[in-house]
Amino acid sequence: MMSTLRKAAGLFLLFIVVLGLQTAAGAQAEAYQVIGHTELKALVDADMRNFLLVDARNPEEYREAHIPGAVNIPQKKMDNLLGLLPADKRVRIIYYCNGVKCGKSKKAAIKSMEMGYTNVWVYAEGMPVWEEMGYSFYKGGDYEKKIETTKIVPQDLKKMMDTEPDSVTVVDVRDPEEFAEGHIPGAINLPLQNFASGSGVLDKDKKIVVYCNSGGRSYGAYKKLMKLGYKNIYQAIFADWKEAHLPVAG
Repeated sequence: MMSTLRKAAGLFLLFIVVLGLQTAAGAQAEAYQVIGHTELKALVDADMRNFLLVDARNPEEYREAHIPGAVNIPQKKMDNLLGLLPADKRVRIIYYCNGVKCGKSKKAAIKSMEMGYTNVWVYAEGMPVWEEMGYSFYKGGDYEKKIETTKIVPQDLKKMMDTEPDSVTVVDVRDPEEFAEGHIPGAINLPLQNFASGSGVLDKDKKIVVYCNSGGRSYGAYKKLMKLGYKNIYQAIFADWKEAHLPVAG
């Protein structure tokens, strides 16, 4: 009986050790470092290129706009493009994609570490924040192409907010002073000039409605949401909301 108990205890201890090693290995695989836009800009502007900057987005996004000097290795096609990675696995590699809620750069970084690269970084803020900061970047022919936004009229927006409040987020992209003077009840304030950097508070599973006074700034926010990978986006106009005599907070 005692022999059986000792054997069972030994097996249990072995299981705990193996589980601990697996957990440690998993943590190590995800231990890439994070770089901010200020440090990355200094690296990009430096004369000496002693790192590899990788755009992990799809080729269409890369052709439309990318950070100077970046090479395109789409995360989903990474296995076919490993030859673009440096032979020296000590070289610093920095991955980016479309912001804090984009997983492509993180997945690519983890794969690189699994392959033995030891100096792996992620620029988590991504292309939208780089652009928002006013840093220089490559612009392709389609960059200035106009988009068609999905507009929502005041009555439909009010109904959406009343009937499905947990599935929609209304975002006022005007300046804080304008927001304080009056806004759609329940809206949050994310000014356009800091929209991408503050977009982490927006749930990708919800409907996102952006609005401003007359459409200019909300159009800009709409485009940023598209680049950030949001799918269910609407544009509203605050002037129309007030004209419909709907409630105004503030």
